[in-house]
Amino acid sequence: MADTRLIHGRYRLLDVIGRGGMGEVWQARDESLGRRVAVKCLKPLGQQHDRSFTGVLRERFRREARVAAALQHRGVTVVHDFGEYEGVLYLVMELLEGRNLSQLLEDNRQHPLSVPDIVDIAEQVTDALAYTHERGIVHRDLKPANIMRLTDGTVKICDFGIARLGHDIGFTSRLTGTGIAMGTPHYMSPEQIGGGHVDHRSDLYSLGCVLYEIATGVPPFDLEDPWSVLVGHRDTPPVPPRKHRGELPSFLDRIVLDLLAKTPEGRPADAKELLRRITAARSVSGRAQPEAPGPEQQEAASARERRLPSWTDGMTTGHKATGGSALRPTPPDYTAGLTGEWTTGVALRGPVPVQLPRPERPTPPPELLAVLASRHNAVLSLGRLGRWEEAGEVHRSVAAEREHALGPDHPDTLASRYEVGFTLSRTGRTADALREFTRVADGRERTLGPDHPETLAARQETAYVLGQLGRHFEAHQVYAAVLASRERTVGPDHPDTLRCRHNLAFNLSRLGRLEDSYRMAYEVAAARERVLGAGHPDTLVTRYEVAYALGQLGRWTEALQTYREVAAARAQALGPDHPDTLSARYEVGISLGRLGRSAEALELYRALVDDRTRVHGPADPETLRARHGLGVNLGRLARWEEALAEAREVCAMRERVLGPDHPDTLVSRREVAVGLGWLGRWADALAVYRRVAEARERVLGADHPDALASRNDEAHCLEQLGRGAEAVELYRRVAALRQQRGSRGH
Repeated sequence: MADTRLIHGRYRLLDVIGRGGMGEVWQARDESLGRRVAVKCLKPLGQQHDRSFTGVLRERFRREARVAAALQHRGVTVVHDFGEYEGVLYLVMELLEGRNLSQLLEDNRQHPLSVPDIVDIAEQVTDALAYTHERGIVHRDLKPANIMRLTDGTVKICDFGIARLGHDIGFTSRLTGTGIAMGTPHYMSPEQIGGGHVDHRSDLYSLGCVLYEIATGVPPFDLEDPWSVLVGHRDTPPVPPRKHRGELPSFLDRIVLDLLAKTPEGRPADAKELLRRITAARSVSGRAQPEAPGPEQQEAASARERRLPSWTDGMTTGHKATGGSALRPTPPDYTAGLTGEWTTGVALRGPVPVQLPRPERPTPPPELLAVLASRHNAVLSLGRLGRWEEAGEVHRSVAAEREHALGPDHPDTLASRYEVGFTLSRTGRTADALREFTRVADGRERTLGPDHPETLAARQETAYVLGQLGRHFEAHQVYAAVLASRERTVGPDHPDTLRCRHNLAFNLSRLGRLEDSYRMAYEVAAARERVLGAGHPDTLVTRYEVAYALGQLGRWTEALQTYREVAAARAQALGPDHPDTLSARYEVGISLGRLGRSAEALELYRALVDDRTRVHGPADPETLRARHGLGVNLGRLARWEEALAEAREVCAMRERVLGPDHPDTLVSRREVAVGLGWLGRWADALAVYRRVAEARERVLGADHPDALASRNDEAHCLEQLGRGAEAVELYRRVAALRQQRGSRGH
């Protein structure tokens, strides 16, 4: 497509005029009609989707595009044509001359717009929503960047139908560490955040957020992290706009607050009702002449301008917010654009080689640096879509070009190397990731110093992958050094310090230092509750670790209570169907089983299996894990026929989904043998135990603890069959292997 920049011999692409999470917008010429148009090229579908899935999505795109093309209203962007060309879905729209509301705020240095402009925009957008809602069409992603004000004063809403398509395809972002599905967090309705039913009143809520921002200069919930923004939408009453800006007319203040009602029922019934209120208020107020701000309002506006946190930059222009990960930081999403591999014309098949003389490395052209920065930022979105292999290839390419242009220790080169390490870690190439992170950490230490936050971030990643490699003692040493540096430079309660201490507590448990692990996790949980709040995901992750440590110490009553508290708090903060909530419920079941309360555990697992099946499907590994727990507790209640049937079904599904030698498959196969033994079918049990032992020896080695445990199971089975001599010989072999393992220092 980009070689000729001509689509179907008709639409000639000229210049990129915008980028967003769904794709790029080009200024183009319609060769058939001789007019200028805008062409939106949507992101190509990745290889992670199978053909049937992509076929469904293409059909859905055509359906949504037809919906958008059928809208004929002065307040809605006109769609002229749509189709697919060389694997890329595209829309042809009218070319708009003007600025979106986000740009208008930026042009005005984030100061609010004039009252007459606010009321005029509110009236025009509401009129357009009344038209579309009447036709059963909900936008789902209304925000300042999707509302254009043309040079003649006309206001138009963009991307009708396409916002819903993006949600279906999966281009919405997620908050790192929480997993909350999101569009743009500052403008999401509470029902969107909670995953509930979304109708036309969700658009009205988003409109309230937009009007609040253009009226005050800030969104209604301008809080310190994205997770808090979402919780603000759901739980916190908004500060009335007139508290920020006293000259706003009271009718506008009332309308905005009504739109921001937490429940759909509390908002205006529909856009028609809202339009009547705005029109009536305008006629009474004479276009709402503004009142002069008093000293308090001027001071509040000045303070607001000073307090805008840096992470909110660009939030209204399509950028997504990120939050802190529970165990490790995730690189920020600097932009929601596309990779350059299919959008940059000549460079479709890979990066353009940069020919720069080696001896004295001249200052690289700004254009080259801008292209590399754009590619680096854009490819971060591939990782969020799970396309780690593709992301790694692009990051490696950008890293090589940056090293050639800027040098190996330039911060930009090292930033790309850091991302290479991250993709290697996510694709299972842990040893390669360790080498990459070590290289980045050493380079950052040379150029930025040993205590620089970016140096410490790279060091912490080396510790994380050392843990993945089972090198927990080395990981402990690195974590301890990073922790000492963080405490010295930013203090003991800084979120980065607490994240490092959490990781250290986790690693201590893997070293067998359970009391130390419990003590540190308990302290971190208390500190996170003090700094972040009791319901913050990071606090709950650490409390989860506290519960795990209690279980490892055999303190199951306390572990049960803690897991229950975490599950309840996660259900409230993240929703009952969030994976973290469901994981905590699973651990509640484990604790009940360990306490001998198998009947309660059984009921819990039945409900959990139903919820996992509904949310993730019957073949999801976590659904199968819950079913395994159900089967185990059936056995504990001596319902062995049912337990055996459940174990066989789970084993067969795990073999199909995960493979015959996957650890979870082997655990289920062993559970089949346990059931056979309890039913007195020892010959059948022996065959299954042997199969498990052989698989574990093949995968893990003959002296691995799991392989040795399987051989012990086999020996016990031989005893039950009266084959004592064979059992004794097998016990001796297991003892010898254990002794050899111990002598090697394992």
